[in-house]
Amino acid sequence: MKEVRKCEECQAELKGRKDQKFCSDYCRNTFNNRLNEDATKYVRRINNILRKNRRILSQMNPKGKITVDAISLAEEGFNFHYFTNIYTTQKGAKYFFCYDQGYIKIENDQYMLVVKQDYVK
Repeated sequence: MKEVRKCEECQAELKGRKDQKFCSDYCRNTFNNRLNEDATKYVRRINNILRKNRRILSQMNPKGKITVDAISLAEEGFNFHYFTNIYTTQKGAKYFFCYDQGYIKIENDQYMLVVKQDYVK
């Protein structure tokens, strides 16, 4: 007797390939979206913070290099805990980047905002 295979999402009978798991793209997408829902919410929240940080840096630094104080960044909603990467110079200075927009703490709660150069990896 032939085994009846069922869609993993809607339980409809499957016809076709032996390794088929879903009856349609809709069922496959629904199944995978539900499976990854928790991780997706977390990643979406972090990406929103990173995009907001980048937008703030970009708006405050239209010419590519400027010095601002920490309070100005904080008032705009900048979150110093989230960044995409750190670039360390040969002298040990650390630039924090949100994608292509970066900053470095200098003195007296001042930050220099910069735009990533092509030679910075």
